[in-house]
Amino acid sequence: MAKKLPLKQRYAALTRDLHWEPTYVPAKTVFPYTEFEGIKIHDWSKWEDPFRLTVDAYHKYQAEKDRRLYAVLDGFAQSQGHLTLSDARYLNAMKLFLQGVTPLEYQAHRHFMFLARHLDGAGPRFAALCQSIDELRHAQTQIHTLSGYNRYYPGFHSFAKMHDRVWYLSVPKSFFDDALSAGPFEFLIAISFSFEYLLTNLLFVPFMSGASFNGDLPSMTFGFSAQSDESRHMTLGLEAIKFLLEQDEGNVPIVQEWIDKWFWRGYRLATLVAGMMDYMLPKKVMSWKEAFELYFEEQMLGGLFPDLAYYGIQPPRHVQHAVDEKDLVSHQVYWVLYQFSFAAAFTTTVPEPYEMEWLAAQYPKTFDRYYAPLWNRAREIQQGGGRFYFQGLPQLCQTCQIPMAFTEPGDPTTICQRHSVFRGERFDFCSDGCKWIFDREPEKYVQAWLPVHQIYQGNCGGPSVPEVLAWYGVTDGDNGEYLGSPEQANWLRWHGTEG
Repeated sequence: MAKKLPLKQRYAALTRDLHWEPTYVPAKTVFPYTEFEGIKIHDWSKWEDPFRLTVDAYHKYQAEKDRRLYAVLDGFAQSQGHLTLSDARYLNAMKLFLQGVTPLEYQAHRHFMFLARHLDGAGPRFAALCQSIDELRHAQTQIHTLSGYNRYYPGFHSFAKMHDRVWYLSVPKSFFDDALSAGPFEFLIAISFSFEYLLTNLLFVPFMSGASFNGDLPSMTFGFSAQSDESRHMTLGLEAIKFLLEQDEGNVPIVQEWIDKWFWRGYRLATLVAGMMDYMLPKKVMSWKEAFELYFEEQMLGGLFPDLAYYGIQPPRHVQHAVDEKDLVSHQVYWVLYQFSFAAAFTTTVPEPYEMEWLAAQYPKTFDRYYAPLWNRAREIQQGGGRFYFQGLPQLCQTCQIPMAFTEPGDPTTICQRHSVFRGERFDFCSDGCKWIFDREPEKYVQAWLPVHQIYQGNCGGPSVPEVLAWYGVTDGDNGEYLGSPEQANWLRWHGTEG
């Protein structure tokens, strides 16, 4: 009778022992992608797998989570749970989530599957395989969850088409396009470390808590179901950076530059979340400032990077800029969304008086002084029967593709603008961080697909706003002011309080 193997040996037999060394083809031919970035790997067997899951155990674990999630979805749909939401305005946050985040999950699925084929070591290949399946499951569960709202409210349709075309969605799309076109090790630092480890808690923990607080039980359930996977993804990111740093001292400066680049790229992407947290949740859970201080400053700057100093890794370049603008960034981002929501697939609103009080309490140094006057003026225009929109198209940052709305460090009254000249052409940036990233790889970023430029060139359906919106896939009722908007009208009708 065969002796039962200990757990660690059994795991190795079912995963790593299935690996073989090629003999009739050179290893470089089988794995051609892991040398051109300059990273040196001497021993792939040193990769540690913190979550020792076999394929069989992994699928049993995920299937149980899916059973619980879909039971919640069924119950919510049968009980007309959408009527228990805190307010119709909440739905706009989930429209932005579906349009901006869900396609990124699918992009991650595709590239982690690529890594599961092309990384040399059996350990990281299997880890990439599990994460690839995770990301596909996340995309599917998010689509299934939010499709329930599509029955009753506009703006939840055509999200995949919008992701490739709409101006504000070029921000998350360009982030992943940048990562997907990098090498395999840079992709691991970009997604598994800089995004999943450093920044993902800023999205999933406070925002999904906000879903619960606003009566959105399905989104809360898929969020925390995904978060249990994110803990594994964060561990993969930490193991990836630890593995690279321990393999060769020459890897340290390469990894440091990737951390510098991808922290800033990920942080600029996360500013969309800042606007969602502070302005798009009718019932607030915590402010962007509170989340940033807890999940990034305390846990990452105060906990992680002192440990990484052992390997010679420093906190990210430009991190102090991010810390300094935590009182400003959510207001700046949402003001942009408000000004241009005529070209968006969701509704933006002037904050209600109770929300103004909350924002003033959360941001006592900045809100009343710099941003409350803007919203008071917007409310006056609305009360007069109008609506404030920006007349024209904004200038975009060449790197992050966000409209130039961020201010100079230390001066919230002056728009920050930097530029570089490459091959005789000027390129503009929203910050020193985005300029630094461009200057490292200008040949890459001059190819950026900038929505405003494409509109001016006639590549977005036509020269008029209705033609551009039709090309985007935005239909009547997807956007506009909350008062009189289709989601509010439906909300009141289904509650029996219209008119």
